[in-house]
Amino acid sequence: MKTSKYLLLTLKTNPNNTEIKSHQLMLKSGMIYQLASGLYTWLPTGLRVLQKAKKIIRKEMNKIGALEINMPLIQPACLWEKSGRWTKYGTELLKFKNRNEKSFLLGPTHEEVITDLINKQISSYKELPLNMYQISTKFRDEIRPRYGIIRTREFIMKDGYSFHSNQKSLQQTYEIMYQAYTNIFTTIGLKFFTIQADNGTIGGNISHEFQAITKYNKNHITYSIKSNDPSSNNPIKNTKLISKNSKEIIRLISASKSQNINDLIRKFNVPITKIVKTLIVHAKKNTGFSLIALLIRGDHQLNKKKAEKLPQIAVPLSFANEQEIRLTIGTDPKSLGPINLPIPLIADYNVATMNDFIAGANIDDKYFFGINWHRDLPLPQIADLRKIVHNNHTLNGKKILKTKKNIEIGHIFQLGDKYSNKIKIKDRNNNLLTITMGCYGIGIGRMIAANIEQNHDQQGILWPDILAPFNVAIIPINMHKSTEVKQISENIYHQLSLLKIDVLLDDRKESIGKMFADIELIGIPHIIIISERTLKQNETEYKNRRSGKNQRIKIDTIINYLVKVIT
Repeated sequence: MKTSKYLLLTLKTNPNNTEIKSHQLMLKSGMIYQLASGLYTWLPTGLRVLQKAKKIIRKEMNKIGALEINMPLIQPACLWEKSGRWTKYGTELLKFKNRNEKSFLLGPTHEEVITDLINKQISSYKELPLNMYQISTKFRDEIRPRYGIIRTREFIMKDGYSFHSNQKSLQQTYEIMYQAYTNIFTTIGLKFFTIQADNGTIGGNISHEFQAITKYNKNHITYSIKSNDPSSNNPIKNTKLISKNSKEIIRLISASKSQNINDLIRKFNVPITKIVKTLIVHAKKNTGFSLIALLIRGDHQLNKKKAEKLPQIAVPLSFANEQEIRLTIGTDPKSLGPINLPIPLIADYNVATMNDFIAGANIDDKYFFGINWHRDLPLPQIADLRKIVHNNHTLNGKKILKTKKNIEIGHIFQLGDKYSNKIKIKDRNNNLLTITMGCYGIGIGRMIAANIEQNHDQQGILWPDILAPFNVAIIPINMHKSTEVKQISENIYHQLSLLKIDVLLDDRKESIGKMFADIELIGIPHIIIISERTLKQNETEYKNRRSGKNQRIKIDTIINYLVKVIT
């Protein structure tokens, strides 16, 4: 490819409103163009990377015998109504009606569609196990798209589905897929790890996430330094609560209207760990109440994902406004507390272990000091609500929790029969089988963004050869003034093209500085500089983009050298 016939839409300056490097560099290098919030056009440079990522995935899937299919983006509502996800999935479903008033949606995933196919086309246990996948566009009406292609509305995903006549067969395929995903992420040079995770709205009871380590704080994995077992901020289960004996009597403290709880902390010299925050959120419909209170220790933050898993909480989680709080509870938000609260309470595990704590009294500008469970109010429902942060302790205080910043790039699930229980297949004895199902996803855009997060410098992207939009860039200095430079450059270009090596010849009438800046920004791993000065010694100058090292190489050996370093 020659730049004179290529759409090289690089930017001179960093784009605005980019929170992370991958988003900034993908826009600046002309990989993507933002059409609207959460919607991106993949430009030629980005599409070349995307196609290479797809090729790597297809190669690994074909190796294990998975069959590629392509299912429609638009799905009929009736399938989702049968599975129960039409309402359970929430507002991320983009629903619409056709001219005949029939309901449809843009598919965020394809469990319902694939199980409908299997149910209607597969009739015998002899046709199982079956492992199929697709690489296609998905859509989720993300409430707040962020981080470029990491959290978008429209995205490209590899999603796979397997069907089995028994759990043993599912487990075997699950392990094969686990290894296949490991191979894919290793092939592109990602630093990643896996954790056992929560299945979320997709269902089932076993799943593993593949997490790429990054330097930005979109998400955190939390693990104990003693056991090193990641927990992904997942809900804590079977925790034994250890409460302490009370030492104080409860007392009501008044504050001025201008004072808040932080002013009281300073005035009475009490630690923030003695404070309980009362957060009022909306409850699900048909629960008998409109609001619900969540109790969090003063130095902790609410983990919204954990809270949304509680059956009483409306999804997506939303906080009550001041008017709703005043109407229902009769106080201002800064004076909220758990005593005499007219709505249900859910306390975080840490709050349930506190004694002699401080909270609002549900009376304007008044606070209770010295509150204790059982003595002053009954212990409410308890749940894991806090967001884990670096160097927190576990609830028993015996282990320190560490965090890693990360991007989820893949997720595999054992779904059991959640979606496949309607499939009617008979075994060899003519009895109905219970079909088990697996589900396997890779966020291809996320995988690419994670690679950029891990591989960049001040000049731009540092692509591995296997993902780079071009493997070699040829920069001919003054080619429009030197016939020899032009001839040698085009000769090397044609030889590399014949060898099926992706090469970009920069034949623009641009300054040398502009050429180098663009090539390094794009991240082409191998750069050949051809000038009259080097040709006098019958040489070219080779630069390795990642190491930054330059060396002279004879013209008659440069092709063999490039073939060797690329392969």
